[in-house]
Amino acid sequence: MIALDTLVRLCRPPADPPPAVDWARAESALGTALPADYKRLVETYGDGVFDETIWLLVPDSAHDDCDLHAQTAEREEILAGLWKFEERPAGLREAGARVLPWAFEEGTGAFLYWLVRPGRHPDAWTVLHHEGRGPLWEHHETGCLAFLLAVLTGTAETEYFGHLREAPKQAEHLFETAGRALGATGR
Repeated sequence: MIALDTLVRLCRPPADPPPAVDWARAESALGTALPADYKRLVETYGDGVFDETIWLLVPDSAHDDCDLHAQTAEREEILAGLWKFEERPAGLREAGARVLPWAFEEGTGAFLYWLVRPGRHPDAWTVLHHEGRGPLWEHHETGCLAFLLAVLTGTAETEYFGHLREAPKQAEHLFETAGRALGATGR
């Protein structure tokens, strides 16, 4: 996969491989298959943060903040309350459409979601960014890995992550594991 190879050259993964994920169990718990690019991203990096900004969620993380299952349940509850007061974004007005979080932005309340639409294969899911502390949603016609790469290289067409675009171009971006960033103790 070209995007993953490019990301690995741009941002070194941890020296020690992340724990293996039981994808069948994870997908069964979520009630859906997950995109192949996300699985490769998780298998390469594990839970943690890119450039102190984008936290990758993974199934069964030792840290609730980075656990895909915990964050999915929390986001579903929060968004159910939000829909009582705010209109759903266009992509979520389709019957059976929903969002599933895959990352969040450090310190902002913003989340990155997949737009899960009925009849669409997970590899065709696109990215939605919700600013978290406001009503704005931004749709990106790309998968999670391509979006992450675009944000890190400053090529994403987004109103967000400006500090990454404006920062001096680094020769190498940084990934820090959740264990290192949050401390070795998890749940």
